[in-house]
Amino acid sequence: MSTLLSVARYQLTDRYVVVVSPWLILTLNFLITAAIVVGNPTRPGHVAYTGALASIYVVLIVNGALGIARQLPFALTLGLSRRSYYIGTALFAVALAAVYGLALTVLQLVERATGGWGLRMEFFRVPYLLAGPWYLTWLTSFVGLALMLAWGMWFGIVYRRWNLAGLLSFIAAQALAAVLLIIGMAHDWHGVGRFFTTLTIGGLTGLLAALAVVLLAGGYTTMRHVTV
Repeated sequence: MSTLLSVARYQLTDRYVVVVSPWLILTLNFLITAAIVVGNPTRPGHVAYTGALASIYVVLIVNGALGIARQLPFALTLGLSRRSYYIGTALFAVALAAVYGLALTVLQLVERATGGWGLRMEFFRVPYLLAGPWYLTWLTSFVGLALMLAWGMWFGIVYRRWNLAGLLSFIAAQALAAVLLIIGMAHDWHGVGRFFTTLTIGGLTGLLAALAVVLLAGGYTTMRHVTV
């Protein structure tokens, strides 16, 4: 356990990547969005929905990849095993997602209490995805953030294992799998649409959690064969 805690503390050596960049970019997006809403006020009885909250999810997938790609060689030279480093990093990512998810939930509560920051702007509330009670908003945020970090970590490990060519091939393979999945479902779009239109946000959160577990398992399998 002490080794895993040491790995978690090691993640905080680059606080800009872990703490500053996600919230800096989110804050800039918030200010830009607020300025746009001020310049284009919403009609009475309407609210301005934005999609800028997605920026923090994008930043975390990038940071997950960059963090593990840059830190892994030095971590192994310190005598950490691949297993310890990966598990410690994964636990840190889960804890970080839980904290960041809670922060987003609190900000959403403030947004609701202030009537959309006095602008009728809904930045932290996302229809369907993040629009329920606070505990469900936190759970969905937590799972989504953890999913992005796990995905990014796998990218970083693939880069360390097979360099840029391997990373590009990995991305291409995922894109191809997505295309084949879409083609495979093409004969039953009505069934697919019916499934997603009846899927509750709790059910979607469960599916995303299962996907996050798959990504973590894939990253762990790849990590076992990394040479640096």
